Amino acid sequence: MAPVLEIHGLHKTYRGLFGGSRTALDGFDMVVEAGEVHGFLGPNGSGKTTTLRTLLGLIKANGGEMRVLGRPVPDHLPAVIGEVGAIVESPQFFGHFSARDTLSLLADAGNVPQTRVDEVLELVGLRDRAKDKVKAYSLGMKQRLAVASALLKQPRLLILDEPANGLDPGGIREMRDLMRGLAAGGMTVVLSSHILNEVEQICDSVTIISRGRRVTAGSVAQVLAAHSTGQVLVRLESPADLATAGAALTEAGGRVTAHPDHLLVAGIAKPAEITRTLAARDLFVSELSPVVADLESVFLQLTGTAPVTGQHRQVDQSVVAPVSEVTA
Repeated sequence: MAPVLEIHGLHKTYRGLFGGSRTALDGFDMVVEAGEVHGFLGPNGSGKTTTLRTLLGLIKANGGEMRVLGRPVPDHLPAVIGEVGAIVESPQFFGHFSARDTLSLLADAGNVPQTRVDEVLELVGLRDRAKDKVKAYSLGMKQRLAVASALLKQPRLLILDEPANGLDPGGIREMRDLMRGLAAGGMTVVLSSHILNEVEQICDSVTIISRGRRVTAGSVAQVLAAHSTGQVLVRLESPADLATAGAALTEAGGRVTAHPDHLLVAGIAKPAEITRTLAARDLFVSELSPVVADLESVFLQLTGTAPVTGQHRQVDQSVVAPVSEVTA
């Protein structure tokens, strides 16, 4: 099956009013497969919004190729736009209209059956507030209304720019469940967000952009595995023996970083070798687990903000794909 979204070598340059230019996209690539929740990540000014606006025909690229649902865009955008729902930046609504009236007008404009209005209100959790004026809505409720408007057409591809903005933790969980439910029903979701721990939970795959270029892409598991530190966390039954353990592991060829209650060990290929080395000196391990970087630390490192520090959590090896599949 062909990817739902393909971008290859996308270029976009903005010219200044008083001369000069700024490159927003510099040969950017991105591929999104059908049925995925795909995280599109990057710092402010990295080119995310420019990419989405270019994809939707709101601005014109200077070069590159784009395909949506197998059709080249922007040339064939009118043929596919009816199957694409999108929120790019913060949508504006008439404050004196109710949510139901707002969606009803949008449904009429898009030749969508009115029965769909109540369906999307239910999906985003606004059914009980559907008659309230939008001006009385919180920022989070307005975000839900925006998502509802994007879902009216029952799109095959849904593009959401910061959909969790303004949501409280409960609302973020509901949005997460909604995205997963849509993907389970066959919809493809492209999600741009700065809430990286949420992206790690909800997304199947990610693309990270920095300074207009893709810096990595792949499944979440692949990206995390590819940027793992290769260290193993070691705790002992007796923390007083950490110095002795550190010396023994260094002698065995490991690179050891000591912390008050644990050691971080690199350079020893098999964790079992760590256990044997320590047991030979009557030092007994209480915890032995790989150190894996979380998505936030990988993001910060790849975008030049901070080094990967890693989180001390065990890896489920059954979900880690070969890192050779990760593109950089």
